[in-house]
Amino acid sequence: MNRLKKINIAIIGSVFLLFSACVSTKPVAMNKITFADNSVVAHRGAWKKNGFSENSIASLKHAIELKCTGSEFDVRMTADDSLVINHDPHYNNLEIEKTTYANLIKFKLSNGEKLPTLREYIKAGIENNTSTRLVCEIKPSEISKERGQIIATKVVQLFQKLNAEHLVAFISFDYDILKKIKEINPTVSTQYLNGDKTPEQLKIDGINGADYRFFVFKNHPEWIESAKKNNITLNAWTVNETADMDWLLANNFDFITTNEPELLFERIAQFKASYKDYKLVWADEFNYSGLPDSTKWNYDIGGHGWGNNEKQFYLEKSLENSFVKDGKLHISALKKTYENMEYTSARLTTYDRFLIQYGKIEVLAKLPEGKGTWPAIWMLPETIRTDEEEWPLCGEIDIMEHVGKDQNMVHVSLHSELYNHIQNTQVTHFERLADVSKDFHLYGIEWTTDSIKFYIDNNLFYEAIKGENGKVATNEGWPFEKPYYLILNLAIGGNWGGEIDDTIFPSEMQVDYVRIYQSKINEN
Repeated sequence: MNRLKKINIAIIGSVFLLFSACVSTKPVAMNKITFADNSVVAHRGAWKKNGFSENSIASLKHAIELKCTGSEFDVRMTADDSLVINHDPHYNNLEIEKTTYANLIKFKLSNGEKLPTLREYIKAGIENNTSTRLVCEIKPSEISKERGQIIATKVVQLFQKLNAEHLVAFISFDYDILKKIKEINPTVSTQYLNGDKTPEQLKIDGINGADYRFFVFKNHPEWIESAKKNNITLNAWTVNETADMDWLLANNFDFITTNEPELLFERIAQFKASYKDYKLVWADEFNYSGLPDSTKWNYDIGGHGWGNNEKQFYLEKSLENSFVKDGKLHISALKKTYENMEYTSARLTTYDRFLIQYGKIEVLAKLPEGKGTWPAIWMLPETIRTDEEEWPLCGEIDIMEHVGKDQNMVHVSLHSELYNHIQNTQVTHFERLADVSKDFHLYGIEWTTDSIKFYIDNNLFYEAIKGENGKVATNEGWPFEKPYYLILNLAIGGNWGGEIDDTIFPSEMQVDYVRIYQSKINEN
């Protein structure tokens, strides 16, 4: 071959390569992605606050603007094999899998957009995105399992063609779809939605994450530690209430899928401000039915007045007096004669179950209303149960007390040998709140070596400081340097509860959850 031919061939080859690059169907995503360091996954995009349509491109773009770590969306396939974004199997009363795309797009989304295709959605997710995963839920086919496998293959291939594999995490209720995705590309992230596989099983099958309804984790709290141990990512859906968000944050979930991303960002900021030095070590979310969990609670029993001339008899394991229903603990007082007392109730404790020295204790509760009721959330030390110290030398921490004769007046107190209510020298504070018997309020303390801060609804209610105002800082004046246990009870009458209105029964205190956080500084 002569030199001229060699030059011509080189030129032709260069032109061919240039042309091939120009017509390639595999565009390069130019943005450098560093996924946002938060747990917020916008469910069907960030749509709710601004009135965007769910699963719209507008909702996706807003999730990117918010810098959510993920934006979830749903993929289905039409009768003519178009991949479209829609949650329900029907769109404007048309069955998606049996309708062509041309007929579907005759109807607009509520915000005026047309029904987006997956290709359009991916391209919108690439544009100006430096922080947000595309969390792609592949819906199982309602026609056949085989069609579901075809849909999964087409979806994965489209992400490959658009060079967007680095952006996506795949989720599905269909386990076989996830396994198919792993066959096609073992490196992509997959999360299972159905909630019926242990983290150990997910690991065996090569699935990367457990993305379950949040109450699944409350029913199986052991799965949380198991997932962390097995490097299975934790995600929970669809979480829109602050109490559930806080519980997941306390348990250090990787992702939280929500319709309220703005609210979740607020909770994250609050959590970082309030809990950065703590870790959740004990909790009861009351996500079961029947008697209180015997691994967490035991009972004080009897009808001897408890030093306050109270009129109730505390019963053990009585479903009339202490039971869990609809996600709440109910401590119920009844007008019912038992032995020498005219009322029955319950007093639950964590003694022999859990002790805490320093940390945060939180109880979300709704209080009873009516004269004679005396609900309390409080703490006593182990030393009183082991007969090492008597009251009040042992000390007492009253996180919340309320008497029905003075409705909505909430009291917090500390008792010690020198400062107690018998001498009217207790360290105490009280204020009238709104609707303590109609609404749940969060009652809690933050307890350190030098102080105990009392909080209501995360607002500082009162702070007691060791040795403050010349008070004795030894055990006689500050006996709060040893392990304590928690008590929840509803007393009736007595020295403080006073006159009883018999028309109020049954009367109950409801508790949504109890959470105890250990100080990281003192955890060892």
